[in-house]
Amino acid sequence: MNTLMKTFAMFALLAGFLLPSGASAESVKDVTLYKNPYCTCCEGHVAYLRQNGFKVKVVEAEDLSPVKEIYAVPEALQSCHTAVIGGYVVEGHVSVGFIHRLLAEKPGIVGISLPGMPMGVPGMGGEKSGPLVVYAIAPGAPVYGTE
Repeated sequence: MNTLMKTFAMFALLAGFLLPSGASAESVKDVTLYKNPYCTCCEGHVAYLRQNGFKVKVVEAEDLSPVKEIYAVPEALQSCHTAVIGGYVVEGHVSVGFIHRLLAEKPGIVGISLPGMPMGVPGMGGEKSGPLVVYAIAPGAPVYGTE
């Protein structure tokens, strides 16, 4: 399959998962998480979300760049996986506290991101080296909070 066909197939796949802005209360717990099939830390984050009451559908793709492009995740805010929850993008190993806050506040942003793969966050081993910044995915990438 050539690159154009792969990109078209990914767009078609993603189109079926886009939620309307008025997502129902039930769909707020539904998560579609896009990950590379070989990423084990992503599996850890999926388990963490499930342990915290989320219903997670995993979509595997070796190239996640079309997903990040569709959901407007700037390169500086990218991580190893992208989730869609309640109509928002949650990029990377964001804790459920921030996810619940996002879903409760319903800010006018694309979503939130914990860029990279920092140690000591849900799904990653090790210990945190200090506070981590969670960014809003919005023009200027303002800080949404710290963990």
